[in-house]
Amino acid sequence: MRMFRPGWFRAFGLLFLLGVVLAPGMPIFGQQDPSQAPSTPSSGERSDAARSLRLGVGDLLEIGVYNVPELSTKARIGNNGDVYLPLIDYVHLQGLTPEEAQALIEKRLNDGGFLKNPHATVFVVEYASQTASLLGEVARPGLYPVMGQRRLFDLVSAAGGFTDKAGKSITVTRRDQPDKPITLPLAKNPADVPNSNIEVYAGDAITIPKADIVYVVGDVARPSGFLMDAGNLSVLQAIALAGGTSRTAKLNDARILRKSGTGVQETPVPLKKMLEAKSPDLPMQADDILFVPTSAGKVLAGHTLQTALQAAATVSIIAVRP
Repeated sequence: MRMFRPGWFRAFGLLFLLGVVLAPGMPIFGQQDPSQAPSTPSSGERSDAARSLRLGVGDLLEIGVYNVPELSTKARIGNNGDVYLPLIDYVHLQGLTPEEAQALIEKRLNDGGFLKNPHATVFVVEYASQTASLLGEVARPGLYPVMGQRRLFDLVSAAGGFTDKAGKSITVTRRDQPDKPITLPLAKNPADVPNSNIEVYAGDAITIPKADIVYVVGDVARPSGFLMDAGNLSVLQAIALAGGTSRTAKLNDARILRKSGTGVQETPVPLKKMLEAKSPDLPMQADDILFVPTSAGKVLAGHTLQTALQAAATVSIIAVRP
């Protein structure tokens, strides 16, 4: 049998390895196959919101210049859109992106002869201009950041949700269209009104008004507040919803407390005659307080109003179904 010489064997092995490494289409060792590499989003695939994020009035900036710590400062953009910076005085930054603001500061430092080829940094500590106000019947009214794409119910959720006094509409006023507020239907379950979940932009003012409520307090079975979304309520309907009066109720001294331009007015209500169908029922208005005193203890004159208002502020709110 003919034996391979060691030199031939080593040469053959070397040629084999070279053929493997240099084979067409095979990746070099340690280099990732381009078809398997994760794709990096192009600039066109980035969100429009991120690209269009611009500085505005009230934003707090931290500005620095590389290798010149003396020029580092924190500044808030004023109502005129300017910030004051060492050496270069006031600079108008409103409407610029942070990158554009950096370029402008570098140009001012270079053109003024203060630094040669400076490198500035602009970091936004607080985007005060990128907020929307949420007011009215939510748990935590206030200003909420609007960074990127945010929708109406995102902000409501961040504010702790609606209160039990929230009405059935919501108003959104855009910063650039203050004379054209948008009114949307509202439900306690957002899934019931998906078309109301519109996109929210920085500068929007969102208001959730209080629902129309009437209160029944005093010597009744269930002192409560009742939403009037189902329609108008009368005195007898409100008494029925409150479970009726107690045996100790002083029916002849019942009254309606109603707010007016001059304060709170008290209107006597002949409740005993109404219950006996000897007097017509009376309609109630939003925010009316129907107060039924007790005959078990004497209510001091002048304290009726205070007692009724305090009671109305603590009762539960109940939705009236049509």
